[in-house]
Amino acid sequence: MILYLIIINLIAFLAFGIDKYKAIHKKWRIPERDLFLLALLGGSLGALCGMFLFHHKTRKTAFRIGIPLILIIEGFILFYFNAS
Repeated sequence: MILYLIIINLIAFLAFGIDKYKAIHKKWRIPERDLFLLALLGGSLGALCGMFLFHHKTRKTAFRIGIPLILIIEGFILFYFNAS
């Protein structure tokens, strides 16, 4: 499980960086739903770090609220299952 979380967070982080690069260079972009999906699959911490490190999607309310909310929910889920 730990290895999965490391990998999905790294993928989410890199996806935000790649999408920012593509946005700057006017290339094909990663769909927003895919960025959210990566966060929902456990990569919310990597997505949040990528958002702020690359200054990408930080003006979009859905991302500013959605990604931290997903992180909080995933944190509660991890805490709940580790506490039981």
